[in-house]
Amino acid sequence: MKVWFICFVVLFALAQLFDWVQQFTLPLPIYILGGAFLAVASNYEKLFGSYLGEYSGEKFTPHQQLDAASQPEVSNAFNQSQFVEEVKQSEIVE
Repeated sequence: MKVWFICFVVLFALAQLFDWVQQFTLPLPIYILGGAFLAVASNYEKLFGSYLGEYSGEKFTPHQQLDAASQPEVSNAFNQSQFVEEVKQSEIVE
């Protein structure tokens, strides 16, 4: 009998809440702000995910760190001299 009474009270409260929500209206600016919030919330990963957490989730194992440390560094001198030569050639052509 207690279960029936609790179910009756809960269903009655839900029916009254449903009637109240049907008569409830919001002004237009609230709808606009709500839509903007939903747009930002649904695209949060696209907007902020690449900036904030792109590399924060990556965890390196000691083996990966060792491999990265053992790689030889590429000298920028070769890249810079090649760039200077390309610029000189483009100036000669013009």
